[in-house]
Amino acid sequence: MPPAAWLRESARILGVRNLSQVTDFNLISAYRNTFYGWKLVALSVFMLSLMALTVFQGLGTFLVAFERQFGWTRTQMSGAFALARAEGAVLGPIEGWLIDRLGNRRMILIGYIIMGVGFVLFSQVNNLWEFYAVFMLITLGSGLGGWLAMISMVNNWFIRQRSLAIAAAMSGVHVGALMVWPLAFGIENYGFRWTTFAIGVFMLVIIGPVAKAVRNRPEDMGLQPDGGFESGASRGARDESKDDGDPEFTARQALRTRAFWALTIVHLSSSISIVTLALHLAPKLVDMGFSLTSAAFIPIFYTLIALPSQFLAGYIADRFPKPIVTFIFLMFQATSILVIAFAETPAMAFLFAALYGVGFGGRIPLLTAIRGEYFGRKAFATIMGLSQVPNNILMIFAPLFAGFMYDLQESYFVPFLTFAILAFMGAALMLTVKKPELSETPAVQTVGSERA
Repeated sequence: MPPAAWLRESARILGVRNLSQVTDFNLISAYRNTFYGWKLVALSVFMLSLMALTVFQGLGTFLVAFERQFGWTRTQMSGAFALARAEGAVLGPIEGWLIDRLGNRRMILIGYIIMGVGFVLFSQVNNLWEFYAVFMLITLGSGLGGWLAMISMVNNWFIRQRSLAIAAAMSGVHVGALMVWPLAFGIENYGFRWTTFAIGVFMLVIIGPVAKAVRNRPEDMGLQPDGGFESGASRGARDESKDDGDPEFTARQALRTRAFWALTIVHLSSSISIVTLALHLAPKLVDMGFSLTSAAFIPIFYTLIALPSQFLAGYIADRFPKPIVTFIFLMFQATSILVIAFAETPAMAFLFAALYGVGFGGRIPLLTAIRGEYFGRKAFATIMGLSQVPNNILMIFAPLFAGFMYDLQESYFVPFLTFAILAFMGAALMLTVKKPELSETPAVQTVGSERA
């Protein structure tokens, strides 16, 4: 494709209204004319990378630091993560409801303020109970204003390009992994107290300007999803047309569909290995002979693979059936967990990272985008929050199980093998998921009444 044609196609995807500006390489003008939804996607990348580093990707680094500093066992520290998941199971539906009612903007502001204060307090931890309390405060903030608030905002701004937009926004999760090495370097050279204090202050400084830039829905700016301007005529035409594919389920209606529960099971079957690895991968690699700093290169390696995989998955899923595309990436992830269960050498660790990067990268946006396609924008955050309840309940026990089995056998083989089997089962279930029909009466809807 000629360069000019490639630029025009890229501009069309990004919603640039004056394509001549792009061919002239007037980047400032092109940015100003870019659909605001894509600017919010870029903002989401930044904020999710910060959250992922501190609350997800960097957990294993913190675990090793506290183990060295205080001598706490891995089971004891996994207990904090289990309590945080219990908190998420209770508050998940409430968080989703608050996002749908109060708006993404307010919840992002509230959530990151809580996270910032939490990390400042993290720098003062001296006892195990303080570690538990502060960690729960941080996860409360991430639940209120982190992943769910950001992704539901992106879901509101896109319909036709939803998978690609969500994939782009959720690349922040992988960008956070690229920052694990600087986090490990900071902890090893300056200590966890100064590092966590700096993280907290940074969050408190940036959240004001970020919240000011957030817009909950395109209609708030007189725009339509995917770009364009809203008018009375266009609103009427869009209300009469179903071409946008958004069925607009309520939370109650979604709960009565087989698709909701099947997707929930698929999600948890792969999530338990992800959250467990977030906590126990660094210790596993250190046990294999890696230093704490060199162990951080494994997340960097799988992230470099996950980033293009994520965009590829989003692009393909907007053009082909999502269940089939999701199944393929879930199989890559399940295979990677099987590899790390048997891994004893650096070569096996890097093979795990390669497979995990493809699977983890592709799976992340698809299991979210398919909820938007199947259930719409109206109650997306509430539906996602409800679907996280079984997920969070099981995640209470998964890291504890891994930590307990390590303390008992000095090996992660049994828990990782268990999670790999569950991941394979979830991938198979994904092939049975079909799109529900809103037009049917929810009270009498059955498995057989749904069709693709």
